[in-house]
Amino acid sequence: MKVYLKIHRRNGIETIACCDELLLNQIVCEGNLKIEISERFFGGDLIKIEEAIEILKTATYFNVVGDNIVKMVIEHKILPKEGTRCINGIPMALKMMF
Repeated sequence: MKVYLKIHRRNGIETIACCDELLLNQIVCEGNLKIEISERFFGGDLIKIEEAIEILKTATYFNVVGDNIVKMVIEHKILPKEGTRCINGIPMALKMMF
């Protein structure tokens, strides 16, 4: 199983964007909620999901989208299930540490 992972660096802060392989370049909408899973933001390296989990374990900020990656983030106790949300059946989660 593979995911796209891209590391954004700005002002000394890293934000990890990660999505399931098949979701890249999709737009998901539900009511007034919308997430664009764009090549520009999520389209980094296509890697094994286990590699992505190791990177996400140490991330201070991340945005993950998709059944597979969100399930793994929960299983590895990186975020609780209550920290996720679904938009039109597609799970997503954000992590921000203050």
